[in-house]
Formats: sequence, structure tokens, C-alpha cells
Amino acid sequence: MPTIRNLILILGDQLTPTLTSLAASDPSRDLVLMAELQEEATYVPHHKKKIAFLLAAMRHFAGELRAAGWRVAHVRLDEPDNRGSFTEQVARAVAVHRPERIVVTEAGEWRVARMMAAWGARFGVPVDILPDERFLCSHGAFAAWAEQAAPLRMEYFYREMRRRTGLLMEGGEPVGGRWNFDAENRKAAKPDLFMPRPPRFAPDAVTQEVLAQVARRFEGHFGDLLPFWFAVTRADAEAAFEAFVAEALPRFGDFQDAMLSGEPFLYHSVISL
Repeated sequence: MPTIRNLILILGDQLTPTLTSLAASDPSRDLVLMAELQEEATYVPHHKKKIAFLLAAMRHFAGELRAAGWRVAHVRLDEPDNRGSFTEQVARAVAVHRPERIVVTEAGEWRVARMMAAWGARFGVPVDILPDERFLCSHGAFAAWAEQAAPLRMEYFYREMRRRTGLLMEGGEPVGGRWNFDAENRKAAKPDLFMPRPPRFAPDAVTQEVLAQVARRFEGHFGDLLPFWFAVTRADAEAAFEAFVAEALPRFGDFQDAMLSGEPFLYHSVISL
């Protein structure tokens, strides 16, 4: 008899408690698998800060899931049973836990999506690949629009999405009477421009451990690891987003294309990779 019902693989860019794979599962019967994998940091060179950001965020999210009652198998970078790649790590989990099926939310990266598509035949276990509902537009909706659109331009897709969602719309018309204000979004930044500073978060013990591991294991990767002050917990990420909305978003449009020597952020949010 299987020791668990569903094996739920969560990727490093899927750290969301409302993820479709979690919504379709049961904490009392299923097992979450998360893995920090060498292949994911090296298939192309990654900046040291990005590696540390993802690993720290994953470790904090694994703790959040456990606190919510989930059983989590979180394979860390330096553990002896770390197989280094998604396919090999899932293969080990299938052999150890003998799940009835594998449940995943579709990958946003084509390379990983192709891996997932081959797992059913590879492991002899059904694989449910669920849609990622964190986006406003599904694959099917975009395909239906693209089939009729001529030409395929982001501007027209953007308008269609505003009509469909009602965002930035007043009835059937765009807010402000125009679909875009690009001409006003090209202001030059001057050295004396007042700029809000993104919130900075001191690394806790979990993040400090990750920073030390990344410094050792990825010494040859490009970029500086320190200083590291990014939000790697849900609470800190939400605080960073609220600060952006309150302090930077009102003037983001004016300077969204501007660059200024010595100012890496200007009015940008610093809330994504």
C-alpha cells in the first residue's frame, strides 16, 4: 500500500499557499517535496544573490507549510540524499514514499515543463499537471486571443486584458481616456531627484545559513553576495510591496524607463527576481 496519496512537488518560484497543487491536496494524506538542486543554479550561470534569495525563500516557505500542518520533505543543498536534479529527486521520492500519483502546478519555464511531461512514463505513476492560476490570463485564453489577433502586439493584448478584467477601466473606456501614457513615462532622472528607498530586511538565522552555504558552494559565480537585505519571508515581502505601492508607485510611471548612475532602483519595486 502507498505510504502517501499525492506527492506534491513545489518549485522555487511557486512559494504560494494558494497554489493549485496544494489546493487539490490534503495535508493529512499527502507529502510536499521541495528540493534545493545544483542543476537549477548551474544550468546557466546564476548571480549569487539570486541563488541565496531562492534558497532562503524556500526554507522559510517550508517552515510556513509545516506550521500550517503539511508534511514537507525539504531536501537541502548539502544533504547526502540530494540528487541534484528535479527528475532524479522525484525518482528517489517515488521509490521511498510510493505515492499513488504526483501532483504539480505547471512550471513557468519550458525546460522544467518538458521534464514534468515525461515523468508519467518514467516513473509509472500518474502525474497531474495543474494550471497555474496566479496569472490573470490562462494559456487557453491567450491562445484564443492570439488566433484572432492581427498583428500580435503586446499593446493590443494589454487592452484586451483590461477590457476582460475591468482593471484601469471606467465602463468600456480606459481610465484617463487613453490606453497608454508612454510619452509621459520617459522623463529623465536628475541627481537631485527624491527617490524612495526599498525596505531592507536583516537576514535571520535561516538566511545567514544560506548565505554561508552559497558563499562556499558557488564561489565562482558572478556577482557579490553581500550586502543581502531582500525579503525572503511572506510577511517581509508583503511589507516591501506595501511600501512600494505607498511610496514609489505614484511616480513610477514618470521614471520607469530612466537610469541614473549610482541609483540601481529609482522608483522600481524590487519585489521580483
